[in-house]
Amino acid sequence: MTLTVERVGSRRALRDFCALPMRLHPRDRYVPVLRDQVRRWARAGIELYLVRDRAGRVVGRTCTHTEARFDAKLGGRHQLFGLTEFAEDPAVFARLVELIEERAVRAGAKSLFGPVALLPNQTGGVITSGFTERGFVDSAWNPARYPETYERAGFARRFSASTWICPGLAERVDDPAATYVFDDARIAAEQLVIRRGSRRRLAEQLPILHTMLNASFAQLGYYTPIALDELRAQTEGLAYLLDESLLLWLERAGEPVAFTLAVPDISEFLIRIRGDLHLGNQVRLLATRGRYRREAVLIIKGTVPGAQGRGYLTLLAREQYRALRAGGYDTLRSTWVEDDNKASAAQYRRIGGRELHGHTFYAKPVGSAR
Repeated sequence: MTLTVERVGSRRALRDFCALPMRLHPRDRYVPVLRDQVRRWARAGIELYLVRDRAGRVVGRTCTHTEARFDAKLGGRHQLFGLTEFAEDPAVFARLVELIEERAVRAGAKSLFGPVALLPNQTGGVITSGFTERGFVDSAWNPARYPETYERAGFARRFSASTWICPGLAERVDDPAATYVFDDARIAAEQLVIRRGSRRRLAEQLPILHTMLNASFAQLGYYTPIALDELRAQTEGLAYLLDESLLLWLERAGEPVAFTLAVPDISEFLIRIRGDLHLGNQVRLLATRGRYRREAVLIIKGTVPGAQGRGYLTLLAREQYRALRAGGYDTLRSTWVEDDNKASAAQYRRIGGRELHGHTFYAKPVGSAR
């Protein structure tokens, strides 16, 4: 197959870039990255590439970038890549890897790492099981051939994890206090106060969450601290979708120590509009947001150092579980949780949860044999 590589530099090429996974994957499983997000990354200097066949049809895509914070976290120079999709012909993936390695050599990188968009703690990865289950917001979906293709090309798994699903919440009759056991006498003794999110005041609350976010995940191998402006960009548009009862944080003697955030699952809407959340589709989503209050996605949760191991997330999980049932939610999904994080997995199992997708990132030394 004759293949050509093109850097995205026009509106048409950007449309082709965003359209590819919708052609490759089943419409009821793959949830696209928002087109406007991809546009913002391109404007910020992230290099987007297409691979075209002899007829000019797009058969592969990827983006490449480097990130000093990630390099400092893992040690050494890494060539990051992401938004990586490819047709079945092995030559297409081989050309993508060749391109990424070319960029790595120019950047002085010693290792390839991805797929990330733009960092592991944002979104990305490859699912390694659960291929018949649809993806969801902030999660990956790909066919079974993807992990096989990466591994045949010499990539090794990093940060293996699973996403989770907890179905049938509306039918459960268990007592939340018995499911998530926390000694309520501690609430007064430790001056604990549960705070809730606010659509109107979300901009004021983000700095509180930002501080806890970076502190809570600093010790994790994959986590790269993010700036407040980056968090604002990631959560742009969240306010009008936010279910205030599902954003909770805990204060101890006035200091924020733990948090959890779940959002209504709008994945099916994003699939239907092919990720194009232009103004008209934003209005449609806002007008119909009540339809998306049956399923939710737990995006992130954490406890700051010094407060970990004291059951504070158990207390917040109890209150969030109550809010989910009171709000009529029947299903909770969770973004990926590393395999050795037994405490997080246990919280899902308590409410009938099970693993949904296996999940991993991939790494490969530059120039290593295929």
